[in-house]
Amino acid sequence: MKVTVQPSILKGKVQAPSSKSIFQRLVVAGLLAEGKTVIQNESFCDDAVSAMSMAVGLGAQITIADQGVEIIGGYDPVETTINAGESGLGIRLFTALTALHTEKITIEGKGSLLLRPMDQFEEILSQVGVEVKSNKGFLPIEIKGKMKGGTIKLDGSMSSQFLSGLLMALPVCKEDSIIEVSNLKSIPYVDMTLKVLEEFGIKISHSNYETFTILGNQKYLAKTIYCPGDWSGAAGLFVSAAVSAEDTIEINGLFSDYYQADQKILEVMNSIGIEIKQNGKTYVVKSGDFNGFTFDATHCPDLFPVLSALASFAKTPSVILGVHRLKHKESDRGIAIQTELAKAGIKVIIEEDRMTIYPSEVQSCVIHSHHDHRIAMMATILGLGGKARITIEDAECIDKSYSDYYQDLVSLGGKID
Repeated sequence: MKVTVQPSILKGKVQAPSSKSIFQRLVVAGLLAEGKTVIQNESFCDDAVSAMSMAVGLGAQITIADQGVEIIGGYDPVETTINAGESGLGIRLFTALTALHTEKITIEGKGSLLLRPMDQFEEILSQVGVEVKSNKGFLPIEIKGKMKGGTIKLDGSMSSQFLSGLLMALPVCKEDSIIEVSNLKSIPYVDMTLKVLEEFGIKISHSNYETFTILGNQKYLAKTIYCPGDWSGAAGLFVSAAVSAEDTIEINGLFSDYYQADQKILEVMNSIGIEIKQNGKTYVVKSGDFNGFTFDATHCPDLFPVLSALASFAKTPSVILGVHRLKHKESDRGIAIQTELAKAGIKVIIEEDRMTIYPSEVQSCVIHSHHDHRIAMMATILGLGGKARITIEDAECIDKSYSDYYQDLVSLGGKID
């Protein structure tokens, strides 16, 4: 699908999408809990749907009801093959869960997930008695447990999601476990996992995010829980407001009690003088001129594309650090950002772990999304805030995380076809 975005003046109110990152963790907790869990403010983006599908394959009964997504838990796999779609988080959470079963389960995926390395599963799960067979380090992978507690050594430099999967699976093992982690990145996402576990009655202690102690034989407690708004998706709304609002944009539904890494968007925007007022779960953003910024996105790499779009409208160059975190996303995001912004007349220089964006007037062009929802979001911002239309190829990739992104911007006055 192609989407054309024209310069627009935005104003009004919009509801932030449900957090797909939290929602997927809540689905896992609901699967492992005995009884009925209800998730309110549910998400139906592609990654969320994949998570629910995999949970059903592992024994959950899921119903879409008026009050939310109802999950009757009870881990008891009914399928020998489950599919993670294109969800990197999903495959890392659910692979750990399949290791709790005594029979072989195959995990498949599609699209960009087929190109992302999965060899770390073999390194990690073999330490706790699990047989793992991959396709030369890629999908599909076969998992045969049963996983036992014990001591696991884990390199967290590629992703914290492997750790999150273990943190959710190991508490139901009979044995106690210790996870020793080195080079951990994306720490806020680990905090998110620990918060979900706490909500469902699971206790885990850690020492400086380097050693995690997990008692075995714990029980997940079913409950009714509200899924907060998604700061990753809302970041695109904040930046769109900053570069194209007539007066102010009101963004609703964002919680601060579940800390999300991409809340850092507020830190960046405040640092350059963008006016943001908070009233509970509502944020009001006012547009204005601003200078460039320097920001380390090592622990929130999903912000790179929208921050690159923000930097394109600054008065002076901006620097974003943490480029090494972009290699194994839905695309090689560093290269994708550099390539696509160049089409719009924006110069981007990447030197080791440093990206420098040199702002300029946006030129009309066709931007390829690289099948990456964050690149599509970046391109949309360029079209809204610039003086030239932007056409986005493979624009439907936005469904991965924020199905209503284009419609929500249209409701604010965005000219999007």
